Amino acid sequence: MNLLKISRKYHRWLMLFVGVQFVIWSVSGAYMVIFDIDYIHGDSLVENHQTKLNPDKIDYPLAELVQAYPDAERLEMGVFLGKTVYSFKQGEQDFLIDAHTGLLLSPLDQTTAVKAAKHYYTGDGEVAEVELITQDPPFELSRRVLPAWRVSFDDFGSPSIYVSAETGKLVTKRHEFWRTFDLMFSLHVMDYEDEDPSNWLLFWFLLFSLTASILGLILTYFRVFKSSEDEEDSVAPNDGNNLHKSSNKGSHGQSDKSKTSLNQEVS
Repeated sequence: MNLLKISRKYHRWLMLFVGVQFVIWSVSGAYMVIFDIDYIHGDSLVENHQTKLNPDKIDYPLAELVQAYPDAERLEMGVFLGKTVYSFKQGEQDFLIDAHTGLLLSPLDQTTAVKAAKHYYTGDGEVAEVELITQDPPFELSRRVLPAWRVSFDDFGSPSIYVSAETGKLVTKRHEFWRTFDLMFSLHVMDYEDEDPSNWLLFWFLLFSLTASILGLILTYFRVFKSSEDEEDSVAPNDGNNLHKSSNKGSHGQSDKSKTSLNQEVS
């Protein structure tokens, strides 16, 4: 079996196998290229508040906090909804303490979570839905940030603001275009759970696709270049034959005319 037949046979079967994925790669790649990545990331959905700490509002001393929470780790100070707060981790749980009153603010209740989401959100939409997620997070939320409040707004793109129920921090934000982007990315890298491009399914499809492409190039070579050479080779002999036939036809014509003239003289 020659190279042309081998290429035609395996190219056909490989394209039947990877052809659908080719279409998926094209559509998902086009979506990810067309949309501006900053818009997809939802940077315009939230405001990054840069609030300075006010030492005058720290009436709950650090020494008292350490005494109350002796195993506190990663202790930080920050501002939450205008209040100076301590945030730290003890064991597997995060804590949020009002630095003015010493009151425990975490876990956040629904009213505080909505207030925090509105504080981060830059849009004008009204709150449409509020949900506390403690397990089985949706595709767009990492399990590591649980528990978290999801506050969805009635606005263009159905934006959602996720607030940590323990720290009050903004953990992520999503809108429909970003959700679609996540779906397209998972389809593009062929990892439908972790969106990890380093997976064996993608590797094998890339290998089959590369092989199909090389076989396609071989077929193109035979179709474009070799067929042109064959046509050129076939033109010269045909012309000779035609000339030969024409010559023969001409001689036959002259012979017929001679025969006709001879018959007329005899008669």
